[in-house]
Amino acid sequence: MSGTEESFIVGLIGEGITASLTPPMHEREADHQGLRYIYRPIDLTQLGRPGTDVGALLRAGRDLGFNAFNVTHPCKQLVLAELDVVSDDAERLGAVNTVLIRDGRFIGHNTDFSGFGGALAGGLPDAALASVVQLGVGGAGAAVAYALLKAGTGELTLLDLDPDRAAERAAALSGLFPDQRISAGTPADLPAVLPGADGLVHATPVGMHSHPGLAVDLDLLNSSQWVADVVYRPVETELIRGAQARGCRVLDGGRMAVGQAVDAFELITGIRPDAARMLAHFHELISQGR
Repeated sequence: MSGTEESFIVGLIGEGITASLTPPMHEREADHQGLRYIYRPIDLTQLGRPGTDVGALLRAGRDLGFNAFNVTHPCKQLVLAELDVVSDDAERLGAVNTVLIRDGRFIGHNTDFSGFGGALAGGLPDAALASVVQLGVGGAGAAVAYALLKAGTGELTLLDLDPDRAAERAAALSGLFPDQRISAGTPADLPAVLPGADGLVHATPVGMHSHPGLAVDLDLLNSSQWVADVVYRPVETELIRGAQARGCRVLDGGRMAVGQAVDAFELITGIRPDAARMLAHFHELISQGR
């Protein structure tokens, strides 16, 4: 236990987030660290407020003594206009999910990309990154693609049902990573591009409890490949189970969910939390039906 007299009040701003696992993960880890730490969801849906109110909520929180906020859909881009300082990675990514309040100023960071990067390094150590296919580039997919390139992916193929969105993301990332090859396509291209890839990242809603199913033909996979899924409800998706059955190394979505919380906790408190303990707590919450 480190112990401190400082207390922390943190909020999560977004739509439909009352069931988020981030608040209990933060609070439990703070207890282990001997910190006084309160984390509350601020659900725009329940409040009947639009995402454009994120700035007003940040200012109200600052005036009420909050130390930080996490922000999620639909505020990750909207919040940029409200910030005094934005980290280099968050600015390049064009999205913020963690806002620190320091001396009355708002400082934006992005731990979605770093959370996936840490999950990849910890869950799939030494994964080959010469060629990676990513399915889905909206929402979490944008952060995942950025993380893959920062991790050293040589060739990244972005596939999305919306070909314009895939092309726009590929063009933006090509400007940031000019020495790496980034191309765009649609899921119809999977049979052509997946067999020769080192790994696959799935970043669409397919496989969630509310969107069951598979977005990938498992027969396209081979045992030399690794497969990562960003879906974490359920943690063991059909894709993860099917890839494991074919001998692939896998990375479930729970590791990214915990990774972003680990990095945000460190930014907020200045204390590096116990990532393994937070991951175990995450699985405990999931097993309880949270």
